[in-house]
Amino acid sequence: MKSFTVAAVILALIATPTLAQSRRGGGGDERKTEKKPQIDEKAYKAALDRIPEPKEKYDPWGVTKPAADPAKKPK
Repeated sequence: MKSFTVAAVILALIATPTLAQSRRGGGGDERKTEKKPQIDEKAYKAALDRIPEPKEKYDPWGVTKPAADPAKKPK
């Protein structure tokens, strides 16, 4: 009898989230459409053109690896 009660409690705990997800308030099919701002392609490209080009190429792993200088090998 005790195992039946434990099984019933476990089944109730598992079924509760499923039951909560299946119930929807309101119409169900009515979805709110959010108005997204229109992207102005010309303004976007103009903004990209205003970004200056870097003088040096950026190396994110530069501090973790040694410089590629084979002439300086320690003896």
